[in-house]
Amino acid sequence: MYRRGRSVQLGGGGSALYNNLSVLRLPHRQLACFCAVRGPAVAVLSAAADGLGASSASCAPRRGDRPPPPPAVTQAAWCVLPARVLLVLTSQKGIQMYESDGSVMVYWHALDVAEHPPAQAVFARGIAAAENFICVGTSSGMVLVFDIPHKGTNVTVSEVLEEHRDAITDIAAELGQAPEGAGDLVTADDAGTLCIWSSGEEFTLLNKIPAFGCTCSSVKLWNGVVAAGYGNGQIRLYEAATGVLRAEVNAHARWIYALDLAPLTGKLLSGAEDSFVHVWKLSRNPDTDDVEIEHCHAECVTDTQICGARFCDPEGCSFAVTGYDLSEIFRYSQV
Repeated sequence: MYRRGRSVQLGGGGSALYNNLSVLRLPHRQLACFCAVRGPAVAVLSAAADGLGASSASCAPRRGDRPPPPPAVTQAAWCVLPARVLLVLTSQKGIQMYESDGSVMVYWHALDVAEHPPAQAVFARGIAAAENFICVGTSSGMVLVFDIPHKGTNVTVSEVLEEHRDAITDIAAELGQAPEGAGDLVTADDAGTLCIWSSGEEFTLLNKIPAFGCTCSSVKLWNGVVAAGYGNGQIRLYEAATGVLRAEVNAHARWIYALDLAPLTGKLLSGAEDSFVHVWKLSRNPDTDDVEIEHCHAECVTDTQICGARFCDPEGCSFAVTGYDLSEIFRYSQV
């Protein structure tokens, strides 16, 4: 059972984007940091567990040589690497990486407009950290793999993954302990195709789960299980090692915009256009090794198109929610 607590003021209406919320927990300071896209900028906020003492900042992508307005931001997310944390912004012009508080830009990668057909939109979207790499998707279906140094600005593109034929929607890395041969990275696209990869000095494609006529807007990977949210409101669970469908739930009445997983407990969070947030519990049957999903909690955010939903701790004891044109971040805690 979760109960709504003190909200965090966003300072403007949130944008209608997939996965439009990222949460960074700072246990040593008893703070949680939140970032969400609102218009051409990204709001970066921090607040204590009780919601008091909140502070905020804002960052926006550089405009380059073009006059205003600045390029539209498509996603913002913190990437936790072994030696550092970076805040990554994607936009219609490229990819920018900042220090975790958004104060200093570490790296900027421009998208090559010439590679796209004239009528096709150009943007980057989908952000995930895998060991010392940050993976970012593009509208052409490519996934750029950036090799991140332990410190400094010497970021390089080490590899380009070109298995997708449609715009990338989301990327996720393994949140638990990946079984042998299961892969530790999953990418999704507008057509609904999923690709499962093994990361490292060279990324290897292990499985490709074909589309079935519906966009996959959000994915997560936990203990060898791929959790995928779709535009028809379904959540599908696949075995990462084989690509076999293990479970299918008609979770929402409308388009799913966000999924999240609590790595220590296997709780799954889903948020959608239907104004509902659901908490689920994933597990494996020890006798049959089947993947099971159990519904735990439902929360209605009245008259709100939910765009972002994230757990605030690895146990899944609290979560936060953003919505389209909503000027605050709602927070819920277990009671």
